[in-house]
Amino acid sequence: MLKLYTNTSFLIETYRKDVFPILFDLVFKENASLLAKYQLVTEICEADIVVFPTDYSIFLKHETEFLDLLKDAKEYKKPIWIYTAGDYGFTNYISNAYTFRLGGFDSKLDQKTFITPSFINDPYAIYLKQEFYPLKKEVKPSIGFVGHAQSGFLKYLKEYSNHLKYRLKRIFKQIQADKQPFYPSSVKRAKYLRQLSLNMGLESNFILRNKYRAGLQTPETQNESTSQFYKNIFENAYTVCLRGVGNFSVRFYETLAVGRIPIVINTDCRLPLEDRIDWTKHCLIIDENSRKPLGEHILEFHNSLSHVQFEDIQKSNRALWLNYLHREAYFLEIYQLFKSKV
Repeated sequence: MLKLYTNTSFLIETYRKDVFPILFDLVFKENASLLAKYQLVTEICEADIVVFPTDYSIFLKHETEFLDLLKDAKEYKKPIWIYTAGDYGFTNYISNAYTFRLGGFDSKLDQKTFITPSFINDPYAIYLKQEFYPLKKEVKPSIGFVGHAQSGFLKYLKEYSNHLKYRLKRIFKQIQADKQPFYPSSVKRAKYLRQLSLNMGLESNFILRNKYRAGLQTPETQNESTSQFYKNIFENAYTVCLRGVGNFSVRFYETLAVGRIPIVINTDCRLPLEDRIDWTKHCLIIDENSRKPLGEHILEFHNSLSHVQFEDIQKSNRALWLNYLHREAYFLEIYQLFKSKV
């Protein structure tokens, strides 16, 4: 049992969307599997770990509560878990702190930084009508993509304008976020997808949108859009996964959840649980700076697999998501990692 101590006054409906994910499952959802491994305690002296209750940037605004919890953790020599949400994430320099974040640049992250998956619902429970089964290997690898990808100078200018806004917010401390260079993700996606669509050795099935979620607003249209998105992943063996505003890809986890093979364009990413998962056995990882054309990487990978290996990767990816990457499974793994530390 890992005993956690936090400021429970933040564990209310007001902060429901902002709480540290493990606290969400312990307090709001009361997940039985996690409650068997984690316990919230009322006295810090009994705790194994102190947890900042909400996203770091939100908790930091409550200066008194922030400083009090930080002081108590130092006084009792307790390790601290910090959750930094959003596209960018934030590196803190608090001693004895472990940071949980969605992304960041691997070369700049320390060993006390844990990448959390994007916690998504099981697509087979909501959006896909059929049960999981692996696709058979074809001569031509089928590549799917549905999403925001747009080229052109005006789009480039729009993305650069958004980047400047982020920089100004960061300079004037309106947001707590790490510095990162400009990366026009939508333009980059369009470029890579065009390269693949011109390769006659590939079967490309791309639906390109000019806005995130196709600009759809109502629950009905969003549900239709998401169903189309997952249908495309299901019907294609491979899906192209490239970072967005932040240096991570939600599509990567969605592809694994469906049980298909992500093509990861590596932009100095760190993936979750790298000490426990050999990611090269689950996806094709291509360095963005590789001089070899993207299509060649894909064809070499595809042709290296036997029919059995091809299907086995899909099966293992579905199992990987179920056993490691949805929220309950992930924090059961984190429990195993930290139980040996305390």
